[in-house]
Amino acid sequence: MSGFGIYVHWPYCAAICPYCDFNVYRARHQDNDALLSAIEADIAAHASRFGKRQAQSIFLGGGTPSLLRGGEIERLIAACARAYDLEPDCEITLECNPEDVSLFAEQVGAGVNRLSVGVQAFDDAALKALGRKHDAASALRAVEAAAQTGARVSLDMIYAREGQSVKAWRAELTQALTLPIEHVSLYQLTIEPETAFARRVARGVLTPPDSDAAAELYEATQETCEAAGFPGYEISNYARNAAARAQHNLIYWRSGDWLGVGPGAHGRISHDNARLATEAHRRPSDYIDAVRENGIGWLEDTTLTNEEIADETLIMGLRIDEGVEVARLNALRATPVNPEALAWLEEQGFIAQNAGRVRLTASGKPLANKIAAEIAS
Repeated sequence: MSGFGIYVHWPYCAAICPYCDFNVYRARHQDNDALLSAIEADIAAHASRFGKRQAQSIFLGGGTPSLLRGGEIERLIAACARAYDLEPDCEITLECNPEDVSLFAEQVGAGVNRLSVGVQAFDDAALKALGRKHDAASALRAVEAAAQTGARVSLDMIYAREGQSVKAWRAELTQALTLPIEHVSLYQLTIEPETAFARRVARGVLTPPDSDAAAELYEATQETCEAAGFPGYEISNYARNAAARAQHNLIYWRSGDWLGVGPGAHGRISHDNARLATEAHRRPSDYIDAVRENGIGWLEDTTLTNEEIADETLIMGLRIDEGVEVARLNALRATPVNPEALAWLEEQGFIAQNAGRVRLTASGKPLANKIAAEIAS
């Protein structure tokens, strides 16, 4: 019901962004063949262990998978197609950087049908502060080039940046929404531990907006997207219509199953009446060795308890506008969700209940994690 997708993690980047805490490594003219071969073998091993399934999506993420040439991407897609039955309209997304624009056409020719372009900003000073290697003009050209390939186009942008005003963000976002795109993912800048930005905050040389300013920027984001015909369907994601929504990410938010392959990739697999949480070895060399020695790239797999499954279902399901079924949670939990807690949250205007589902209101979305904790307590 919630679908099945394949996530492939490519860990290399031309440069490491100062806000990034993903499992990434600087690309240093390495030979890609060993890692590509390991990922191919890992995909096949998962299918052998858990059986062939029908996949609705493939997501090539990272890192910067747009560093890969068309032939390399074709190898990864072909490995997925050998191991699994891909739906005729299978969504195949490639995360890409504007500076890799010269490869977009061959990557789409290799089978990619959705380009997620990491523009992050259309302001040169902001791009420099974010450690990005492109400028606003090249970002615009990259979006136009992505659209010309015939693939569906989504943009990633970051807001709540240091010194950013609501007026400036509205103008920047309005410009972005006039481009030939169908989807945007808009993320508030989060200062993650052990990143370069975290060290700058600790030294007092970086001051991101406080919570009140961030809330104003979030509200402006909702209003601007709605007015431009991009209604929000998830806390940070907006689409022109239902068909433009990110099908792969919906699998996550609906607590479906996904295969996670590549260094550091996480997955969720239902098998033999259990739900497994998988994690691959993080370092590319360790991942390659694990596949060579064991046939599979896992560092570990854990059988989730019903309570853990319920918590994940709640946290992820609240993020999307359709919300989450209370009956689904209660079927997993040792004790049912407290109806008094739901009634109080509804009275405060944070949630709405309809047809057995709980969803966040506009007031509740900025407090999603706190509301999930309240419901789960």
